Amino acid sequence: MFTLPSKILNYINGELIEPVQNFYIPNIQPSKGESYSQIPDSDKQDVQMAVEAAERAFPMWSVLPHQKRFEYLMKIAELIDKKHDYLAYAESIDNGKPLKLSKRVDIPRASANFRFFATAILHYYSQAHINEYSSFNYTFKQPVGIAGCISPWNLPLYLFTWKIAPALAAGCTVVAKPSEITPMTAFLLSEICIEAGLPAGVLNIVHGFGYKVGQAIVEHPKVKAISFTGGTKTGKNIAATAAPMFKKLSLELGGKNPNIIFADCNYEKMLKTTIQSSFANQGQICLCGSRIFVERSLYEKFKNDFVERTKSVESRTAT
Repeated sequence: MFTLPSKILNYINGELIEPVQNFYIPNIQPSKGESYSQIPDSDKQDVQMAVEAAERAFPMWSVLPHQKRFEYLMKIAELIDKKHDYLAYAESIDNGKPLKLSKRVDIPRASANFRFFATAILHYYSQAHINEYSSFNYTFKQPVGIAGCISPWNLPLYLFTWKIAPALAAGCTVVAKPSEITPMTAFLLSEICIEAGLPAGVLNIVHGFGYKVGQAIVEHPKVKAISFTGGTKTGKNIAATAAPMFKKLSLELGGKNPNIIFADCNYEKMLKTTIQSSFANQGQICLCGSRIFVERSLYEKFKNDFVERTKSVESRTAT
């Protein structure tokens, strides 16, 4: 259908470049268990280059009129829409998820992320409070600096853009790391940013392992904010590194969400929703139901029906 790149490159200072050490790791296609491309095995040196590029770009980007930032982000959204089928195909190969799921959810949401935050910055909101002694307090919003954005593998482009788009909209420059398990759509986003004319250094994407690249981003003193989605253990390590440096920190470490089912529920609607919440995206979504609590009087009927519906899901997947 489409031909995907055989070698992924870092996106630093507006250019696609090799990792400093010229080391690569295999990118495995999950459905076949075979390597189909190469990923940069980047390290601190690559992160340092990205931070320097982001630092150079920040004075310009942070004061760029909201309308101009809006136009850049909207152009990226338009190109994501234009390349919808290609990006969906790339994600399905890279992630192993059904193509129809990438087409229906992941790629449209990636575009929507850029559109939403691009539009939001055109509607600036602030507050002022005047007291009886003729003094007043007010809020003053300004970009914090360089943001480090580290995203997971389960929704590769969707969650990657969910972090990048608001940071760019706010006037921050970004050093981002996608999951080394699913890097392809992040690389294609690099190409889209170049096509959109995004100024050099505004967004930098460094590929590689979390313990090398991710940790280097988190501990770099010039990265002022960190957004991370992933495992609780890694989040704990990030917090331990970032907190003493007083970095702004956002950690989304997944959820353990129960489905609670009562006997007076709308049974068919409940059953359909429970199946969806259990197995959507192969169960790899933070808001998927991981436990089911059922009122005792409904338990046997629910158990039997749930098992049968699950078999039906397995059958459709197999075919």
